[in-house]
Amino acid sequence: MKRSTAVLFVLWFAVAAAAKAQVVESANARQFAINVGGMGSAVWPNDGNHPPYGNSADYLLGVGTYVDLHFTHWFQVEGEARWLYFHQYAGEHQDTYLIGPKVPIKRFGSAQIYGKALIGLGRMTFPNNYGNGSFTALAFGGGMDYRVSRKVTFRAVDFEFQDWPDFLPDFNIHPYGVSVGMSYRVF
Repeated sequence: MKRSTAVLFVLWFAVAAAAKAQVVESANARQFAINVGGMGSAVWPNDGNHPPYGNSADYLLGVGTYVDLHFTHWFQVEGEARWLYFHQYAGEHQDTYLIGPKVPIKRFGSAQIYGKALIGLGRMTFPNNYGNGSFTALAFGGGMDYRVSRKVTFRAVDFEFQDWPDFLPDFNIHPYGVSVGMSYRVF
């Protein structure tokens, strides 16, 4: 009895080791992915406390695109470009081109909560042909992506607070806004 039990155990272990598993081990699974998407945005171009805006700033509407590079679960990079040309106040508009790390915070089923910190270029044309310029832009934010299928992800919400340091010699501006979008996994 002991001998047949030992033979069955060794045989079972050999079959299990040869078969391995039906899925790729998580340590060996390919983790690199590229998602490319588009978004619509509503952004308040300033906090409303500084000229040339006066006490209240109108919001700008626009479109944008983003690319998420997933190297590993914890190492992700997002690049985004946004063009805010709709709902202008006296010809005012903004463009931003940003890149930086994206950090997953919590997963709820198919939903992923994330945070991000980006740096790049902000371009602005001021109201009433006051002028235009290019400035350093920092952005901090987060949101929620919802995986619709293996290839399609819905960006349910993306909040962003920006800081444009050295906007003018005496002050910074702080655009902030919200975006929604959709991306497709190309790799």
